[in-house]
Amino acid sequence: MRTTTALICTSDSHTVSGGIGPRTNLTLGHEAVGVVHTVGSEVRNIRPGDRVVAGAITPDWGDSASQNGYPSQSGGPLGGFKFANSKDGVFAEYFHVNDADANLAKIPDSIPDDLAVYCSDMLSTGFMGAEKGNIPIGGTVAVLAQGPVGLMATAGARLCGAGLVIGVESVPDRQKLARTYGADEIVDFTREDVVSRVLELTGGEGVDTAIEALGADATFRTAVKITKPGGTVSNVGYFGSGEFVHIPRVEWGVGMADKTIATGLCPGGKLRMERLLRVLEGRRVDPTHMTTHEFSFDDMEQAFEVSDKKLDDVVKVLIRF
Repeated sequence: MRTTTALICTSDSHTVSGGIGPRTNLTLGHEAVGVVHTVGSEVRNIRPGDRVVAGAITPDWGDSASQNGYPSQSGGPLGGFKFANSKDGVFAEYFHVNDADANLAKIPDSIPDDLAVYCSDMLSTGFMGAEKGNIPIGGTVAVLAQGPVGLMATAGARLCGAGLVIGVESVPDRQKLARTYGADEIVDFTREDVVSRVLELTGGEGVDTAIEALGADATFRTAVKITKPGGTVSNVGYFGSGEFVHIPRVEWGVGMADKTIATGLCPGGKLRMERLLRVLEGRRVDPTHMTTHEFSFDDMEQAFEVSDKKLDDVVKVLIRF
């Protein structure tokens, strides 16, 4: 593929610091759209010149994990996450996509690149947090951390029919975005106790679903504490190098509170991308509100610094090629 537009992700910083494993000399990046440049001899449905989106996760669809219903884990734990981990990523003029017919989706003419690129990871991961959260129609949901994934989890919770969505966030601009994407209430952990406030908002019961979208021990423990018995903790946070997770014993019902802990890696594949593109085409969600900065590919180093160091109230950085 010839890259036209890409996004920088916090996971790129995790990759550099060895979050998944020892850092190898691979090109970074896993969120991109572009134009097909050339195809292999076995590719049947994708043609040179097609404008397409590639999922951040590109499974090998013939792998046993894929056939068992977990394509993101094909080739081993997190094995579908190939870009920048087992092969060069998308921050280049050209990049390679395996199993192209199954991993690329053609972008409708009505959807511009800067919108479609959000399907690669942010929409897919954030919506997964809601989907795996077993949200009942009219149910209560808390989304802990309103970064890009958390914001899309908030939007996903609303799309799944949640009746009350609580966003946990301290940054004013992100609080505002959370409301834009469907949060009914905002809990600022720097001003009030999250557990007490969530219990107050839910009549002392706790939420049906808590979505951990940060990847921190303290946030995960809070998610367990605020989830009602029989509820679900849906984890989409990326726990970085050296991070450990503790489960609060009492609030977990000493292991017997029927609280489900669900995890998952960003779903990839053509079908997933086509469904997300349909959400955009129907104007159900506009993720471009999260694009706070734009850079050219020539200014990639500066762009990465802004994202990595969280400068200038950054939410999401878009790269144009």
